[in-house]
Amino acid sequence: MKNKKVFRRNRIKMRVRKTIKGTAERPRMSVFRSNKQIYVQLIDDLAQKTLVSASSADKSLEGQKMTKIEQANKVGKLAAERALAAGITTVVFDRNGYLYHGRVKALADAAREGGLKF
Repeated sequence: MKNKKVFRRNRIKMRVRKTIKGTAERPRMSVFRSNKQIYVQLIDDLAQKTLVSASSADKSLEGQKMTKIEQANKVGKLAAERALAAGITTVVFDRNGYLYHGRVKALADAAREGGLKF
């Protein structure tokens, strides 16, 4: 069962990735969701460089007791805060093959509230 899920996610990921490209002015906001943590990176695909990153494993969020949705909200706001500090206002959202639902949606909404434009 797990192999089918991984295969399906990779197929969706590659389909989306061939149309989405991140630049220095408008980087790709890539989300990775594990069972316990959530990670986000703002990536410049042309230079193959990560510009900004945030995760629920950060020292500022570590040790706090909260649900996974609350975790995603905090990470989205943290990513937006760091992106604005780096001079990035617009991004291309890459859900990385995950459904736009739950933690992924919460992260995206929090990033929008934080000032990023998708």
